[in-house]
Amino acid sequence: MSLMSTLRTWARGLKREVAALYFAARDPRTPRGVRILAFLVVAYALSPIDLIPDFIPVLGYLDDLILVPLGIWLVVRLLPHEVLHEARRRADALTAKLPKVLLAGLVIVLIWLASAIALAWWLWQRLA
Repeated sequence: MSLMSTLRTWARGLKREVAALYFAARDPRTPRGVRILAFLVVAYALSPIDLIPDFIPVLGYLDDLILVPLGIWLVVRLLPHEVLHEARRRADALTAKLPKVLLAGLVIVLIWLASAIALAWWLWQRLA
């Protein structure tokens, strides 16, 4: 197995775990402190803002390579097993539907873009 395929597999696993943490954080059986920590880890993993900006060589990606997996590991260790199992099952179901979700997201973006263009055209006609 090549290094690139190993990295792809690891990255897919991280995506699955982030989705699972999201579902676990919304589960009422999850203790409040673990729920808050899970939301923080998910928010940091999905946030475009990092503690160390990505444009800084080496260090920029270090927080993504260490902090996110460490946060996932910690929350997974603290979650009740039945909650984690159910959350992973839901995350797997979500990734199976991912092309449909991406298509729906694309449609929403296109609707917003069309609305913005229509609004700009209307304003341009009013001001001209």
